[in-house]
Amino acid sequence: MRLRTSLSLRLTLWFCGVFLTGYLIFGLAMWFNLAYTLGEGRDRTVAGRGRRLEATLEASQRDSRERSEAKFDDFAQATPEGQYIQVFDTAGHRVYPRMSSPQAIRFPWPTHRGGTNAQLEKVEHQGRSFRVFSKEVAFHGAPVVIFVAGNLEDNRTILRRFSMGLLWAIPGCLVLSTLVGYFLSRRALLPISRLIASARSTTIGNLSRRLPIPKSDDEIRQLAETWNEMLSRLDQAVGQITRFTSDASHELRSPMSVIRTTAEYALRNPRIDDESGEAFSEIVAESEEASRLLEDMLTLARSDNGHAGTVFEPVELSGLIAEVVEKIRPFAEAKNHELTLALGKPILINGDTASLRRLIWILVDNAIKFTSGGGRINVQLKITGDHACLSVSDNGVGIPEASLPHIFERFYRFDPSRSQEGTGLGLAIAKWIAEVHGATIRVKSRPHSGSTFAVDFRPA
Repeated sequence: MRLRTSLSLRLTLWFCGVFLTGYLIFGLAMWFNLAYTLGEGRDRTVAGRGRRLEATLEASQRDSRERSEAKFDDFAQATPEGQYIQVFDTAGHRVYPRMSSPQAIRFPWPTHRGGTNAQLEKVEHQGRSFRVFSKEVAFHGAPVVIFVAGNLEDNRTILRRFSMGLLWAIPGCLVLSTLVGYFLSRRALLPISRLIASARSTTIGNLSRRLPIPKSDDEIRQLAETWNEMLSRLDQAVGQITRFTSDASHELRSPMSVIRTTAEYALRNPRIDDESGEAFSEIVAESEEASRLLEDMLTLARSDNGHAGTVFEPVELSGLIAEVVEKIRPFAEAKNHELTLALGKPILINGDTASLRRLIWILVDNAIKFTSGGGRINVQLKITGDHACLSVSDNGVGIPEASLPHIFERFYRFDPSRSQEGTGLGLAIAKWIAEVHGATIRVKSRPHSGSTFAVDFRPA
């Protein structure tokens, strides 16, 4: 199953992904830069101590051994990690300090191979990292090697804290990027949302409406202009079709009336034979059906031009329903149907009496036509809060589930074999009348179990 996601959500997710990727790349770059900077700083610190130790030894060249040792001790005590400052002779014997700490004794001092050049090495000791500076110098006429070690644990602590800070900032960055991304996407898509709202409100009855043109000269403006051009072409085409349908329906009414009148007049001739009488009777019946079809087509042609000609006034709905049901009751009795009526209290709605009468007639007439003889048809008006619901239920043939989305389309018949029972325009007209009155029409049905058509009105 394909998930449907809005464009704003996808843009927000893309923004979050790009923002988070950029944040991670920036964080990694900063981490490596910080690690390099801390390492370089530690190397400079250790090398600086080594050079100061070298200068101290050089300054004490002419001093006695005791005086030289005292200066070394003063230097070591004044230096952090002084216990890791050592001086060895070339044979590996400790020259200074004479009394080293256990940590300095156990420390794995590296072998100096650089001669008179300084040497920096990394040494691991007891789970900790050290940077060791070593250099061979001359002291009292003999070569010695000075060692200065600096602890790298501070660097690791700083990097650990920096890493934790980056990780802990990710949720905050995600929330921030989501909010900013959603805000920016909604702001960027706001003109499109307005175009969508305008496009959805455009129907076949108001094709003359045009979408608002944004002031910005971008793709959205081009989209609106293209849509308006398409609406102009559709308006012109639909107008031509509507005028043709209206004109054809209107012009055909007179010939059909002449045909029907002529056939009815011929049937009054007492000398007419049975075969001719049957033919003229069929002509009268077909003329009536064709007249109804032309009238329905003319109604729908008018509906495409809006609801001009309808007069809205307060209408007492329950009384109108009772009137229509009593007029149609003989047709139900002719098929031995049980037609029941249940009305609530009188209620006024704002509507056109003729149109509402036709809406009620179509729903009850359909129930009669599509219910086998001896069926039950119930017409009910329920008042709930500020809404009135007219329902027409039957236990007839029902409607297949696949046909329900198309039942209000023009000329649609879910059972082509029953094409003689109507023009296929009744429910389309009913839907138009309901929409004109601000009502909604819906249907619930199951094959062989009957159907229920309901119209929800808003009282005046």
